[in-house]
Amino acid sequence: MPTRTIAVNAKGRRVGDSHHNARLTDAEVDRLLTLRDEGWGYRKLAATFEVSKTLVRNICNGKARCQVPTHWRKVHVKG
Repeated sequence: MPTRTIAVNAKGRRVGDSHHNARLTDAEVDRLLTLRDEGWGYRKLAATFEVSKTLVRNICNGKARCQVPTHWRKVHVKG
């Protein structure tokens, strides 16, 4: 059975683009934050990344996608 390596936090929960509800990859989040630092508004970022303005705001304010992985583990993948 094939395996995949995922990022987890200290409690063993998935974080980043390993999480099943992630709408953006880690690279896209980095790019979003860089563009925000350059002065882009929430509306323009939301349209560019095709996500809601609320998600952009939460990422920029540290309410979403703010955890860093403490370790990685392998999980089995169907297929």
